[in-house]
Formats: sequence, structure tokens, C-alpha cells
Amino acid sequence: MAKKTKPAGDGNGASQETAAAEGAAGDQEAEAAQFGVLVQFIKDLSFESPNAPMSLQSPGENPRLEVNVNVQVLDHSDGIYEVDLMTEAKAQSDAGVIYNVELVYAGMFRAMNIPDEYLIPVLFVDAPTILFPYLRRVVSDITRDGGFQPLMLDPIDFGTLYQQSAEQAQIKEAPTVA
Repeated sequence: MAKKTKPAGDGNGASQETAAAEGAAGDQEAEAAQFGVLVQFIKDLSFESPNAPMSLQSPGENPRLEVNVNVQVLDHSDGIYEVDLMTEAKAQSDAGVIYNVELVYAGMFRAMNIPDEYLIPVLFVDAPTILFPYLRRVVSDITRDGGFQPLMLDPIDFGTLYQQSAEQAQIKEAPTVA
């Protein structure tokens, strides 16, 4: 295999300028903001249907569903963050609990060279937006496998929730990472 070599400069400094420009471009690339998923996983999962098989035959009078989703961010140092989506879906009726799903779906993210004013929104908006479709699938599968109609969670606008949370807390800066 032939080895390619770069011709030496002709003494006019052109090759040195090119090398300096390439080095500067490499420095800019090294400092460019980076954000990506390293891994995602089910951290905790619980499905309960305490009144089965009766609840499978008839949910009872006045069935209702309550769904809560919370986001937690943990700093694992060196630009590695864990984002946890904590979800609880509880179906109940006048007869009692139909089913209860508790799921913590998590992802590890690398966030490098992101300015501080953007890091918190990226972790509390962009990361959960990436994880949510997978959480939604797990909730759907577990309710279906539990003998019920699959629970298809509605999409969540994490950006709006983040803004509302910041306004409710009456703070001008975003919440800090734990």
C-alpha cells in the first residue's frame, strides 16, 4: 500500500498558513457543542392490577385515569448527565384500582461545550423529548401485557412544561442540575 505524503512548502509560508488554518479549524471543532445519547434504559418498572381478574372483566363504574410525568437530571461529571423520566399511570374506578404503572425510564447523555444558559433547557426539554417515545412504548406494552387496552400516552411538550415550571417557581434562572 502506498503511503501518501504532503509535499513540503516552497518556502513562501503557504503550507504553514494552511496548517495553521487546519489547526484552528480543529480547535473550533473540538470546542463545538455536542449533545448525544450514550444509552437509555428502564431504571424501575412496576405494574400492579390488584383486582384482577375482576377488573379485566369489568372496570367498574366511573373509570378514570391519572397520569403524571416528572423529569429529574443527575450530573455524573465530565459532561455526562442522567435524565430520568418518572411516570405514574393510575387507572381506578368506584370499585377500586384497575391498574397502576410506575416507570422510570432513563438515559445517559453527553453534553459538551454547551453554554450554561442553554444546558439546563437542553437537559430538561431536549433529553426528555428524545426519551419520551420509548417510555410511551413501554407503558403501552406493559398495560397490554397486563390484559388491558394499551395505554397510549399523549405526546408531551416538555418546552412548555419547562417554561410553566420556571414561571410557577417565580425564578428568573432555570432549576439547577442535581
